[in-house]
Amino acid sequence: MSEFRAIRIDKDEGGHHADFVVMRERDLMDGDVDMEVAYSAINYKDGLAVTGKGPVVRRFPMIPGVDLAGRVTRSTHPDFAPGDIAIATACGLGEAHYGGFAQKARLFGDWLVKLPPPLTPARAMAVGTAGLTAMFCVMALERHGARPEDGLVAVTGAAGGVGSFAVALLAKAGWRVAAVTGRSEEADYLSWLGAAEIIGRDEFAAAGRPLQTQRFAAGIDTVGGVALANLLAQTQFDGAIAACGNVGGMEFQANLAPFILRGVAMLGVESVRPRIALRRAAWARIAQYLDPAAIDAMSEIIPFDAALERARSIVAGRIRGRVVIDMGLNLPREAPD
Repeated sequence: MSEFRAIRIDKDEGGHHADFVVMRERDLMDGDVDMEVAYSAINYKDGLAVTGKGPVVRRFPMIPGVDLAGRVTRSTHPDFAPGDIAIATACGLGEAHYGGFAQKARLFGDWLVKLPPPLTPARAMAVGTAGLTAMFCVMALERHGARPEDGLVAVTGAAGGVGSFAVALLAKAGWRVAAVTGRSEEADYLSWLGAAEIIGRDEFAAAGRPLQTQRFAAGIDTVGGVALANLLAQTQFDGAIAACGNVGGMEFQANLAPFILRGVAMLGVESVRPRIALRRAAWARIAQYLDPAAIDAMSEIIPFDAALERARSIVAGRIRGRVVIDMGLNLPREAPD
């Protein structure tokens, strides 16, 4: 069947709008691997793309969807063959290349990772770019030399997608985790994921002194802005912060004091570039570390018909954890026995 359903973003005389459409395989962009998309997921960036509230889309028309998982149907890439189950995250999907909010995709094999057992396609999408970014942050802290025995690690925006996975991954790695959140109602959820302490976002919301009481050996910041500045100011000697998010703003007022008086390091983490070897290593660790029950607790599965409305909801902050889109391909949700 050459026709398939997709959510397409157009920009014309009527402005920026996203709608369900029917497309044909000939409409797909270039690539050396064709896939039937089984699952996608809703990221904050997808919400910005759908609503037009952020400069995400770099060409029109565009199919949003930063993440996708599915079955290879055609390949000229040496690493993939028809029948393989593969994952794609970021790499310009939903921005410059048609993404996962469609029942078919044509991508480049250098962007893809084969599904590592025991992950299922649905759980891989529950992890998605959010979980992969969290794993990149954990690996960045490890490369810096940070260890669980150094002390408490903080995670800002802990109830969000990246934050939730950061809490779970750090706890699994042996860290004592302090979850920073503005949603007190999520305390039980964060404790279940492995947080040892719950800290209210208000403690990080106002600009503070350049050097504050040393509370944290390390941190993962998903927020940016004032929260990041305060986290740096509260990090102990030789600590490190992996910074990966900007929902609190791209700019923050910082001071050199944490860096030159306490030797604190800020480690930038990005998850868009392919860097396939790093991606494979991160996915292998995710498959090893994350309990299926934890993945399921952080996610819900919705039908494709509900994806457009839910993508709009994420911008308004009405989504906890991860929302997975079932595209109707009927790949198994559960891992085989």
